Amino acid sequence: MFSRFKKPEGTPVKPNGAAAPGAAPPAETAAKPGPAAKPVVARKPASPPTPAQAAADRERKRKEKMSELKVELHKRLLDNLNLSALEHASESDLRQEIVAITGEALEEMGVVLNKEERTTLHQELYDEVMGLGPLEPLLKDDTINDILVNGPQQIFVEREGKLELTDVTFKDERHLLRIIDKIVSAVGRRVDESNPYVDARLADGSRFNAMVPPIAVDGSLVSVRKFKKEKLGIDDLVRFGAFSEEMAAYLQAAVATRLNIIVSGGTGSGKTTTLNALSSFIDNAERILTIEDTAELQLQQTHVGRMESRPPNVEGKGAVTQRDCLRNALRMRPDRIIVGETRGEEVIDMLQAMNTGHDGSMTTIHANSARDGVSRLENMISMAGIEMPIKAIRAQIASAVNLIVQASRLQDGSRRMVSITEITGMEGEVISMQEIFRYERLGLAPDGKIIGRFTATGIRSNFSDRFRQWGYDLPASIYEPATE
Repeated sequence: MFSRFKKPEGTPVKPNGAAAPGAAPPAETAAKPGPAAKPVVARKPASPPTPAQAAADRERKRKEKMSELKVELHKRLLDNLNLSALEHASESDLRQEIVAITGEALEEMGVVLNKEERTTLHQELYDEVMGLGPLEPLLKDDTINDILVNGPQQIFVEREGKLELTDVTFKDERHLLRIIDKIVSAVGRRVDESNPYVDARLADGSRFNAMVPPIAVDGSLVSVRKFKKEKLGIDDLVRFGAFSEEMAAYLQAAVATRLNIIVSGGTGSGKTTTLNALSSFIDNAERILTIEDTAELQLQQTHVGRMESRPPNVEGKGAVTQRDCLRNALRMRPDRIIVGETRGEEVIDMLQAMNTGHDGSMTTIHANSARDGVSRLENMISMAGIEMPIKAIRAQIASAVNLIVQASRLQDGSRRMVSITEITGMEGEVISMQEIFRYERLGLAPDGKIIGRFTATGIRSNFSDRFRQWGYDLPASIYEPATE
């Protein structure tokens, strides 16, 4: 195997700087007497590598040679394939063409591979030509939630809330940049030294973000938030332990009776998943408009209008912000407006929509608790450049927002809905809030899993009368705290 990398048999191996047998010493060496011979010090011979080290070294060399071979074969494919015709070629035809060109090239190069290695090589070459190269098998793995690339030689993935290093690598920085350019050019965007970062969406809906040198110091940085193909409902989240059945019954009543809801949490805490699940309680007769920077929501209703913001073009023009989409949405007769994430000046229009007949609207924000979420809303209003007294800002928030659902990713990687808090109005200049449900941590299991339980706080919902008027008469028992 890999005969082209072997040295020809019978070639004498000479030590560095040694003269050929029988040759005369150099004139300079013969003319000058050498220094006195130093005493020979006995050294301990190096210990031979262990079988595990030897196997790891062989595997490393095999991967290096396969990587070199793949680069060479990829060049030959680009030289032989009609790239313009690939758009209309079927997958089976293209795979047959790759097998034929690869087989011919391997024969010319004198490289022998077994069946398994050939199959792997053909798949990797197909991914290079039609897919996203080394990222392709990671994108197809349904157990992976996030793909994080720190330069060409370090790729991490997240499984079940935990990060782990993979053995997948790119050939070099040029290889990684070529894949990045392939992704962003497909959606009409660009990334280079003058525009070193980009946010895009893959063909399957996954969110893609990249930052390239010189901003990325040790190689391009890429993060892919994979798009979940299956739509998780409330029942699924209850089964996974994200929240309790009592909390699910309460949230169903809250969504169905058109309370304005904010889902709060940190990065990767499950805000979008929670928002998707809550939207399942919306009636099919309602018209819903969604506004996002990157389309991720998977609403399950029939009457949904989706909008996505757009960054500026090369000339710095043509940008369409979330605020532009939100303003336009108000003219499109929506029953509910769902904003994927509120992070800037669009918060003003969002709160006004909630206050002017579009009750039942929902959005997400980044915050560590319900009280922090209210503070974030205040800060975003202030950053929008609107001069308003703090009391007026808080009154606007208190009248617009009814419920804050706090999601969190715990230290063991699990995602929990740790709090459901109602906003009940104003007390002086302070927004009054009451927590209805919470997650209590009780300890840590030997395997590192967090032991906890969901419990009510004992406070009856401020919207109980509203629930009853809409036909959702929740039993008083769901508000009783856990006693075990």
